[in-house]
Amino acid sequence: MRGSLKERSPGRWAIILDVRDPETGKRKRRWHSFAGTKRQAQAECARLITELKTGTAVDPTRMTVAAFLERWIEHMQGQVSPRSHERYAELCRKNLASLLGSLTLTKLQPAHISAVYAKALTSGRLDGNGGLSPRTVNHMHRVLRGALQQALRWQLLARNPSDAVKPPKVERRQMRVLDADGTIDLIEAARGTAMFVPIVLGVRCGMRRGEVVALRWRNVDLDRGQISVVASAEQTERGVREKETKSGRGRTIVLSATEIEELRSHRLQQAQGLLALGVRLTDDHHVVAQEDGQPLQPRSLSNAFIKFARKHGVRIRLHDLRHSHATHMLAAGVHPKIAQEWLGHSSVGITLDLYSHVLPGMQEEAVSRVDAVFQAALNRRSRK
Repeated sequence: MRGSLKERSPGRWAIILDVRDPETGKRKRRWHSFAGTKRQAQAECARLITELKTGTAVDPTRMTVAAFLERWIEHMQGQVSPRSHERYAELCRKNLASLLGSLTLTKLQPAHISAVYAKALTSGRLDGNGGLSPRTVNHMHRVLRGALQQALRWQLLARNPSDAVKPPKVERRQMRVLDADGTIDLIEAARGTAMFVPIVLGVRCGMRRGEVVALRWRNVDLDRGQISVVASAEQTERGVREKETKSGRGRTIVLSATEIEELRSHRLQQAQGLLALGVRLTDDHHVVAQEDGQPLQPRSLSNAFIKFARKHGVRIRLHDLRHSHATHMLAAGVHPKIAQEWLGHSSVGITLDLYSHVLPGMQEEAVSRVDAVFQAALNRRSRK
């Protein structure tokens, strides 16, 4: 088996491999495109020859979409969070492979992808009970586009066919928030139950579910009245792991006097409960935990909250407590930049986009304040 190089243009090479067809026994040439230096092209040529000799090479003209997606899933291991990797694998294997998997990768066309999205919307559920939601099909599109983009880098494709396909429009979910009275009612209904502290941390401090589950007493300074949000809990098929916060950096939440007292009382009750089991509460324990001090699973907290909320006639998710907190802050006149830092958004644009429903009232108030400034100036001038 031999390989040679042919320079097509500066920095672009054709790698030509002389191989024997196993079916006919005849020799034929296989061409591969490569971009880089001559030394890099020589190394790539040697790698391709090794793959062919060991039987690990895959002919891109015969590779199916399903086979490619499996290769891409393996490639993404370690490049994204375990939860994201699980979601990518699920979408590829359960949705994309079942609809596109039998097609040859190099023959995949925008029309194929577009037809698959249409079919997924009407009959894409594996249990046969209707179609997938536009949001799920959008997720499929993002995963497929990312995978095919990697195919370009691996030089398995000359173009990305998904670039020419428009995914279905996703309507933004209507945000459900509690007003001040509803917030007080919910907190009081939870007092004395296991949901009390998670609800306070969500609706009074704006913490995410994973941040609530990952919060340890070492990150709570009751003397200074501060919470340091430095980690988040993520649930995967292999269990629960702690990772950095969503924005990638920690933040500090300042506690009110009421919140400090509530947390002091909770710590005392938690310490007494553990002591009865022969366990001493330490700063390494989680603020929200099981009765024996073991960490909670994020999904368990969500399920417990849903049961609690329904019992009290409230139709909201656990994450809506955070939305309620953000809405209360902005409606109270807190500057969006402060709200962004408090909530842990990576940019103020995200805060403004998520809570644009609060902005009209803020804009009216701003106009009134500016108008008052000009009116005061005019009044001073008229007195002269």
